[in-house]
Amino acid sequence: QVQLVESGGGLVQAGGSLRLSCAASGRTFSNYAMAWFRQAPGKEREFVAGLNWNAYYADSVKGRFTISRDNAKNTVYLQMSSLKPEDTAVYYCAGRGRPGSRRYTGDIDYEYWGQGTQGTVSS
Repeated sequence: QVQLVESGGGLVQAGGSLRLSCAASGRTFSNYAMAWFRQAPGKEREFVAGLNWNAYYADSVKGRFTISRDNAKNTVYLQMSSLKPEDTAVYYCAGRGRPGSRRYTGDIDYEYWGQGTQGTVSS
């Protein structure tokens, strides 16, 4: 059974940083795309950052967030810096179950999802 478990969320002041982790089990994702999405209250879930052969980001987080992975640990990270109150959301890790080389930014592109971790940025 494939599981993605996020951790690292919390409360931080504007301008601060958080580092989210997503530990995968039941499947190796080193050769598959991984991503982070987020969902703010009253809004639809949106793409934040993805990692396939390269990293790619939503415009709203470019230059502030960094996605990376440690294949030995089967873990993906999201380093978030210069946080803003509008970054407040539940952050979800997603894993793709099919091979491919393009950028995947839609919910439908990913088969596996974590339960989410709350990130709150106070002003």
